[in-house]
Order: sequence, then structure tokens, then C-alpha cells
Amino acid sequence: MVKVKIWGSLAAFAEDQREVEVEASTLRELLERLGHSYPGLKPQLERGVSVSIDGRIYNDSWFQPIKPDSEVVLLARLKGG
Repeated sequence: MVKVKIWGSLAAFAEDQREVEVEASTLRELLERLGHSYPGLKPQLERGVSVSIDGRIYNDSWFQPIKPDSEVVLLARLKGG
């Protein structure tokens, strides 16, 4: 299981949960299972979110591995500019 911190306004879409546990070994699995467990979060996930894994931000790296002890944070989509 991976502990996921849900940052900021996204927590409102996840039943006000700030930290959840998800069984996932890749970023894609993580997002799919979060959407399944928290249907209110699914539209946000489909629009796009950023995920920090061990301090590095990922947007669309679907097969990025996640270790059970990784620090994972779900964030609103970060855009550069």
C-alpha cells in the first residue's frame, strides 16, 4: 500500500481525506484506483493532476514506478510558464 497525501482543494473531492492508502505500483494504477475509491475526485483526475513522488513532480508519466515507502502527494495540475 502507498500512502498518498491529497493536497489543497483536491481533498474536498476525496471526502475531505488528506491522506489515503492505495494499492498501486505505477502512477497509472494510483490514479485509476483513486478515481475508483473516490468518485468525486475522478473528474479532477481526468482533467489532469500533478503527482509528486519522492520530491519529483510527474504529470503524464503513466508507468512511473511507485515503491510502497515512496512519499506521494497528489496536487492540482502544475503548469510551467
